[in-house]
Amino acid sequence: MRSDWLNDAQWIEADVIRMRRHLHQHPELSFQEEETSIYIYNKLVSYGLTDIQRNVGNGYGIVATIQGQTGEGPVIALRADMDALPVEEEADYSFPSKKPGIMHACGHDGHTAILLGVAHLVQRKRAEFRGTVMFIFQHGEEVKPGGAKSIIATGLLDNVDEIYGLHVDPQLTVGQMSYSMDYGSAASDTIKIDVQGKSGHASRPQEAIDAIIIASEIITNLQTLVSRTVDPFKPAVLTFGSVQAGGTAKNIIADQALIHGTIRTFSEEVRLHLKRKLIQMTEAIVGMNDGEVVITYQDGYPALLNTAELVKESVKVIKNKQVFDRVFELSPTLIGEDFAYYLQDIPGAFFHLGISDKGSKNNYPLHHPKFSMNEGCLLKGVQLFLAILLNKLEEA
Repeated sequence: MRSDWLNDAQWIEADVIRMRRHLHQHPELSFQEEETSIYIYNKLVSYGLTDIQRNVGNGYGIVATIQGQTGEGPVIALRADMDALPVEEEADYSFPSKKPGIMHACGHDGHTAILLGVAHLVQRKRAEFRGTVMFIFQHGEEVKPGGAKSIIATGLLDNVDEIYGLHVDPQLTVGQMSYSMDYGSAASDTIKIDVQGKSGHASRPQEAIDAIIIASEIITNLQTLVSRTVDPFKPAVLTFGSVQAGGTAKNIIADQALIHGTIRTFSEEVRLHLKRKLIQMTEAIVGMNDGEVVITYQDGYPALLNTAELVKESVKVIKNKQVFDRVFELSPTLIGEDFAYYLQDIPGAFFHLGISDKGSKNNYPLHHPKFSMNEGCLLKGVQLFLAILLNKLEEA
């Protein structure tokens, strides 16, 4: 009887598309998703859900629960993020963002619509299973500290047995799905190094402390942290993406330099090692040059580590259900994702959903002003979650 779930998902596809378009037209930035959360709440109420927690965590998070025929059985959680980005939209849509400078450039509108569609169908089918399904509509994924950690801290997920999530991927076409057996995304930490020197005239350099020279030494020497202090079989990337120093005068030695960068790692051991060594080396370099420095090191989201057994099990089920044309393992991404916090406390898995047109040369990456998705992916996302639930929930 429950095998009809995947076919029945087709009758909600049009509604899922409509919801995604509404969300796309009304994006809200991280920790500002008030109207989005109201929209989600109203939709859940219209489906007949009654156990809905609002304003969960440090923002507008929502946790909704559907219990099957009895309270027995597993507790499975599904998560979608709902915040948008401060990006001016350039995508060629008939339903563009109505908010200047804000767009859903990371596909969270799709994630939310997919999860609403799953909630709609599961609510209709609740007499067919034993167990509990929790739906997490998470705020603030794009901006640290994120919303996941604060939702976990409420205790609402203490009894969850397993948790699953997905993210759209423009590198994959509609009908494709990818997974990672272990690490799915990296820890992503940010660095700000504020160097203070002493200004002076180029004709009397001995009286100055050149902040540009110090910054150059920092940037050059810190690259050896990865190449010479980290096991080459444990990936790590150090990037300096911004340097600001000096003024408009070519003959004035700069007294300040500001460096921004990121460190991306999988191993927590490597992560802590690089943090310690970066601070140590930077202070030493600045000290040798008689300057001063303020280092702001912000810990980002931890690396996302899937539960291998659950990945294997889910992939087997999804392949057997023939939801996708192709399901394959993909190397982990270095993009940060705060779903990692859930997986530190709860066994689970995170998947990537194809959204691009086959053969298209206009597949723009996440966070790009022209980012878009083929809405055929939405039904695939609903069916992905349903396939997992069919395997996990006990038949009534």
